[in-house]
Amino acid sequence: MRSAAGVPRGDGREPDSRTVRDAGPLGGGGDRKGDAAVMTREQYRLLREIVYEHSGLSFGEDMLYVVERRLAPRLQIHGLPDFAAYHRFLRYDPGSRAEIEAAIEALTTHETYFYREPLQLQAFVEEVLPLLARENARQRRLRIWSAGCATGEEVYTIAILIERSGLFAGWDVDVFGSDISRRVLAVARAGAYGPHAFRNGESEALRPWFRAEGGKFHVRDEIRRLASFGHMNLLDPGATRRLPVVDAVFCRNVMIYLDLPARKRVLGMFHEGLREGGYLLLGHAESLLHITTDFEIVHLRHDLVYRKPFASL
Repeated sequence: MRSAAGVPRGDGREPDSRTVRDAGPLGGGGDRKGDAAVMTREQYRLLREIVYEHSGLSFGEDMLYVVERRLAPRLQIHGLPDFAAYHRFLRYDPGSRAEIEAAIEALTTHETYFYREPLQLQAFVEEVLPLLARENARQRRLRIWSAGCATGEEVYTIAILIERSGLFAGWDVDVFGSDISRRVLAVARAGAYGPHAFRNGESEALRPWFRAEGGKFHVRDEIRRLASFGHMNLLDPGATRRLPVVDAVFCRNVMIYLDLPARKRVLGMFHEGLREGGYLLLGHAESLLHITTDFEIVHLRHDLVYRKPFASL
């Protein structure tokens, strides 16, 4: 994530004392401040319910002002007078699915860069990849899934590390990146990045797999061939079940934005999608403690990861 597909943390904006946000009937029109619609607390509750139903993203009570600011342009696009009308449109209009995706897009951030969390990547290269190379030697196939890949830096980082390891020459390799945002997936597929994406010092080692052109760094074809991307909502079981079984899942800094029920659903889906002995790599701020016992902890030299246990004989 990256702060992958993340919910903003808040902007410290103080409430406007001139605005009575709790006034009006249930889901009523709300007040207006200047020319801008103001979101009442009841409208905020109704709208965040819709966002949660479709994405699992959970917004706290303190996020009303951020949500209001980020969704206000959507009202203007559709010519709607207030957030009550916007809620009715999202809830009842037959064509609202595309707008719900647009609303989720407006509410999420996609901050990432190359070679994020280097100790975990070092453990992946030095310990996980050699294990996968031995275990998959017969079929010579490797499948890695980056869930919540944002603009693709994680996918290309993993692909470069696999290529650079030399363990998988001539193999069928696919590093698949998924995200709920179609916009960031378009960036990922283009594979062209500015210097800021390489701000982590360790990412300099990846530069040979890029070519400089037009002020950007473009992923070389030999790496692009190892990567693929697709639109996916992690809470949509129909979408995730169409994926092939994978050897490892990267889902870093995504679940911190989900509530407990949504986390359990996503982890259950990862467990289903991983082969026995497959690895789950989370962000350093994330843990499975008190969430699920479906995975076992593997202590590596540089980090710890989770693994789907082999079935008991």
